[in-house]
Amino acid sequence: MSNWLLFSLPGGGEWVLIILAVLILFGGRKIPEFMRGLGRGIREFNDAKNTVKKELEDGINEPAQKS
Repeated sequence: MSNWLLFSLPGGGEWVLIILAVLILFGGRKIPEFMRGLGRGIREFNDAKNTVKKELEDGINEPAQKS
């Protein structure tokens, strides 16, 4: 692992500061709403990724059609 990567990752104390800043900026009520939206976005991304993967696999496994 390169040295620049070790210095760029936040440590335990920095994570606490980040979480406190998020709580102060967004408040406790907005965070669950934000997390639900983030979960929906991740689920939609994975669904789209799986759809594209399935279509590619079907296209590869499909016998070549003659013109």
